[in-house]
Amino acid sequence: MLLAAPAFADDQSASLRARLDPVIDRAIADKRIVGTVILVARDGELVYARAAGQADREAGRAEKEDDIFRFASVTKPFVTAAAMRLVEEGRITLDDPVSKWLPDFHPTFDGKPATILVRHLLNHTAGLEYGFFQSPGGSYAKAGVSDGLDLTDISLDENLKRLASVPLASEPGKTFRYSLAIDVLGSVIEKATGKTLDKAVDELVVAPLSITGAGFSTKPSERLTAAYFDGSPEPKRMEGSIAVPIGEGQLMFSPDRILDAKQFPSGGAGMAGTAKDVLTFLETIRKGGSPILSGETVTTMMQDQTGPEAQTQGPGWGFGYGWAVLVDPEAAGTPQSKGTIQWGGAYGHNWFVDPVEKITVVAMTNTTFEGMWGQFTHDVRDAVYGKR
Repeated sequence: MLLAAPAFADDQSASLRARLDPVIDRAIADKRIVGTVILVARDGELVYARAAGQADREAGRAEKEDDIFRFASVTKPFVTAAAMRLVEEGRITLDDPVSKWLPDFHPTFDGKPATILVRHLLNHTAGLEYGFFQSPGGSYAKAGVSDGLDLTDISLDENLKRLASVPLASEPGKTFRYSLAIDVLGSVIEKATGKTLDKAVDELVVAPLSITGAGFSTKPSERLTAAYFDGSPEPKRMEGSIAVPIGEGQLMFSPDRILDAKQFPSGGAGMAGTAKDVLTFLETIRKGGSPILSGETVTTMMQDQTGPEAQTQGPGWGFGYGWAVLVDPEAAGTPQSKGTIQWGGAYGHNWFVDPVEKITVVAMTNTTFEGMWGQFTHDVRDAVYGKR
């Protein structure tokens, strides 16, 4: 539960607003983002909340704090927490071979059978990839693998069958490669619980936290933000299914996917919800995990599992279970404390939890990719720490 800031925190909130408001106003005026909802909590108190810009530019609809965003990879921590709860309950173990739960999932490495463990899925060392990291026409595209953001007529089982048909890019357990691992984990959760992933995540994570708006599908609503991607002179609206360039590859987006409950539940990208939903979850993690996880489990999840050489968010960043972990703030060039956890989502989101300063920041936007890793994210971070 988050509390409104008491009187003694008013000065702190006013100071934060004086730093953060101009950052938001400038990003909107410069047409780098279309709309955003930003929440900041410190020591369990909500010290900043603002909705700004437009949820739907063409309709002239202003952003509101309770608007619904497509999560993309903000989904991953929720699904990871569901898996870790099953670990706590003894229903799965970190060292279970994935094939124990998915007997038909048998990828190879270097021409030989490879053993992927549950822990390899959690920290993205399974040797899997994302199709958008490959050049168009790469091995995943040829196999018809979905990255989980596009409209498709295949099932989760079929997508994993296609995924397993492609040789692994690295030996399991050896190298960090951000990937479809959490989609595979979602299938493990389904088999371990006997329930669809959406129902399992709801029962294990969402419902116990009294989160009512987050899920793997939603109905058409004015609360659902439109989706945009970086463009000049202003962000462009996503219509239908669209391939957005990312590095040497391209990421296929279908914003209407979230409206189709028949789409397979992507454990890595399939949820939607509000900024408050995300803040509630992250504050639960920051405070030790109750009522969904034990403090010991949360500590494990927040420990670096890969080493900073993984550079999961650039120099100085490793990876735990569900998120990047800051190992070396100096190398990262960030005011965040060592042990900070952070991640984002391709639809334009960024969040972090600083356990030392007891700060949780959720910055949801409707603009790909500026809201995920653009200058806006750095400016928000620096404003929170008083560096701007």
